[in-house]
Amino acid sequence: MNLGGKVAFITGVARGQGRSHAVRLAREGADIIGVDICADINSAGYPLATTEDLKETVRQVEALGRGIHATVADVRDPDALQAALGAGVAALGPVDIVIANAGIAPFSPEGIGGEWKDVVDVNLTGTYNTVQAAVPGMIERGAGGAVVIVSSTAGLTGMAAGTPGVLGYTASKHGQVGLMRTWANALAPHRIRVNTLHPTGVNTPMVVNDMMLRFLQSDPKMSDPHALPVGMLETSDVSDALVWLVSDQARYVTGVTLPVDAGYVNKR
Repeated sequence: MNLGGKVAFITGVARGQGRSHAVRLAREGADIIGVDICADINSAGYPLATTEDLKETVRQVEALGRGIHATVADVRDPDALQAALGAGVAALGPVDIVIANAGIAPFSPEGIGGEWKDVVDVNLTGTYNTVQAAVPGMIERGAGGAVVIVSSTAGLTGMAAGTPGVLGYTASKHGQVGLMRTWANALAPHRIRVNTLHPTGVNTPMVVNDMMLRFLQSDPKMSDPHALPVGMLETSDVSDALVWLVSDQARYVTGVTLPVDAGYVNKR
């Protein structure tokens, strides 16, 4: 998976899957342009990443001898996102890889308020803003590239709860698949591949928190959701699939929805 000389633009990079993807891509030789909101969104119902988390991602990438330009930016703000990307490109060079990873899961069974709007704005519109910011430069450069949108098993199946947060999360993750399928066609002439990745529950703060525990306990099907005998995945399990998708080993793979789910979708 030699990614030497490549530059990857990753959102939600401060912790969880985003950090794991950044470190794994750096280990394969890529430099990283990363952004994260580093602030809470009230409707999420659990703490989001901090600036200290972002600094730790920087530390881990730099420890591998790779460059990283990390900025606090909200994927809901296209101007801030474009500015952060521009500064990263100026520091590290043009982007070859885009990882639209930023997301929230506002699964409060009680309801907090604002869940629908916030989750759609972050997960779906944030993905749109991310790819739209990066793709023009990739097209102009003419060197091709790879885009991976980190969706969810909820982008391939329905969920049981009918709360605004769960409905918005499921809609946003299905919406990411629609974006991917259209971009895969539109960008193919430019040799830019676009795919979605669909993890089951991953051992990150988005899943391991009190609110998510209450949600999981409210759905009996979630007590044994996988075909394989496994509880949660580790972030490295998802990063292993992601690094393959962006590598030359997957150079003819585009327009696919790739589950990394221990058989969750098939078991449904």
